[in-house]
Amino acid sequence: MIEFISQIGEAFVGSGPEAAHLNTVLGAKGGPVETAWATALATPRTGHAAFLTTIRPGIPAKPMTLFVNKAILEDEAHSTLTWGPAQAGVASGVLWAVADGIIEADLVDALVLIAAVWVNPEAADEALVYENNRAATHDALAAGAAGSPSLAEALEYRDRPLNAYYLPPGVE
Repeated sequence: MIEFISQIGEAFVGSGPEAAHLNTVLGAKGGPVETAWATALATPRTGHAAFLTTIRPGIPAKPMTLFVNKAILEDEAHSTLTWGPAQAGVASGVLWAVADGIIEADLVDALVLIAAVWVNPEAADEALVYENNRAATHDALAAGAAGSPSLAEALEYRDRPLNAYYLPPGVE
């Protein structure tokens, strides 16, 4: 096993139902991230089917990336958006991060990645689902590598939380 400190990242890209919210956990093979990776792959649950992310059939993203859907697969259209453009976006975003040096190319075979991916059941635009998931994957990996956000940045917003589902009174 290589010396590698696990990296945890988060990113939110886009707006409306095609927005992408991603969480990433990158770690060394032989460590706890690999155990979580294999366990998630081997234990599907109703509405959730973790799978190996591929850039093309038979060509997995590197590092090997487990796609874990955070939203229960609602219907055929939602499943298609999840397995199609969202998966393609995640695979492309992972490889983009390698090409940019966010993930060291010489380590890709010694690492595994878990990508927890939100695809809104109301999403409809394949191109936006792809682009937003591609950017969110890249950005989450960059945040994990950089240890972002800093504690100071997080503390700055402690009294002003907001997210896609909560807009505090007086904030527009």
